[in-house]
Amino acid sequence: MQFDLPPELTAYLAELDAFIEAEIKPLQAKDDNERFFDHRREWARTDFDRDGLPRHEWEALLDEAKAIADAAGHYRFAWPLEMGGKAGSQLWMAVIREHLASKGLGLFNDLQNEHSIVGNNPFVLMFKEFATPAQYARDGEALLTGRMKTAFGLTEPNHGSDATFMETTAVPHERNGEPGWLLNGEKMWTTGMHVATDVMIFARTSGKDGDASGITCFIVPASQVKIEEWLWTFNMPTDHPRISLTDVWLPRDAYWGEIDKGLGLGQSFVHQNRIRQAASSLGAAVFCIEESVKYARARKPFGKPLSDNQAIQFPLVELATQAEMLRLLIRKTAWQMDGMDHKRIEKDLSDKVSMCNYWANRLVCEAADRAMQVHGGIGYSRHKPFEHIYRHHRRYRITEGAEEIQMRKVAAFLFGYMGPRKAAFTQAGL
Repeated sequence: MQFDLPPELTAYLAELDAFIEAEIKPLQAKDDNERFFDHRREWARTDFDRDGLPRHEWEALLDEAKAIADAAGHYRFAWPLEMGGKAGSQLWMAVIREHLASKGLGLFNDLQNEHSIVGNNPFVLMFKEFATPAQYARDGEALLTGRMKTAFGLTEPNHGSDATFMETTAVPHERNGEPGWLLNGEKMWTTGMHVATDVMIFARTSGKDGDASGITCFIVPASQVKIEEWLWTFNMPTDHPRISLTDVWLPRDAYWGEIDKGLGLGQSFVHQNRIRQAASSLGAAVFCIEESVKYARARKPFGKPLSDNQAIQFPLVELATQAEMLRLLIRKTAWQMDGMDHKRIEKDLSDKVSMCNYWANRLVCEAADRAMQVHGGIGYSRHKPFEHIYRHHRRYRITEGAEEIQMRKVAAFLFGYMGPRKAAFTQAGL
């Protein structure tokens, strides 16, 4: 059994570090772009007079950094080879995302809006795995070139974790002699609608409440969706609206995947996001721990280092121990994901993905809180990044599946209600 990282991966991490120093840090230092990362960050990023949306200057800076990273061959690292990427594995992505997040805040990796020089775009692999040849021919080029920017519409005002109870419906409807679909419903937290060209709208096309089948993933032009309100959040700016669809008509083939089997696309999306978010949360937790250790060694109240006190040592020891254990679980799980068909992950490994995600998101919140405590008043201020880290990562205990839902998934696998252990319990008559 080998726990060392492959030499090729450690070499790539060094290449990324050199790229950040040479290309990204100078851009961050230019034209007072530091305002987006220092104590002014929330104000600099947020257009409070425009519904709390991201300021144009902020998003333009992110786009410039991504273009530089793309030209250097880093941004599409995780994309399949046939889609212009390097086929970066889940394991490599987990290691890279932890590495970047452990460096703290910066233009190289700002997770508030999933910006990174190594992009996380779960739509790409999802599209590759589920799109039919006709759908690929129709939408593939636009999606890969960025002309098609998709938002994700699964959650509803009355239905979050209980997605199979969604009230949004699509029924067959003919218009001007052309067969199609008529959609009605509402969605919440449809991130990125201010720049999206299209929205993935999950709607019930058959079956009853609670059925996993009978849900279809429709591709709706953003112009046909109404933004009801922008939802201000704990960590601003916001690009998360509540939207509605009223008698929206779509052509018969305006969907991805298969009719009634759209939930598989949603599962593909969240499983990629969950393992990568877990790695990022771990990296951010490590940053908080390491910054606290350095500060405790340097700070000398009452004439001796703060680190001499066990009240300072022991909480950080517990966090560091959890980080070490979590790192092994994340990397093992990512490695296992790489070893199976993408569509099997939900059936065979989603409990481990959930373990990684819910525990990492708890850990980073605890680490950021502890960092504030160790740093005292300056830690509570916005002159340190801990409050930003806490406010950002706190969302992940709710999004992509609340931690209670993920624990329920783990329990279902553990007790054999689903997953690989189900057959053994059934054979035993339990």
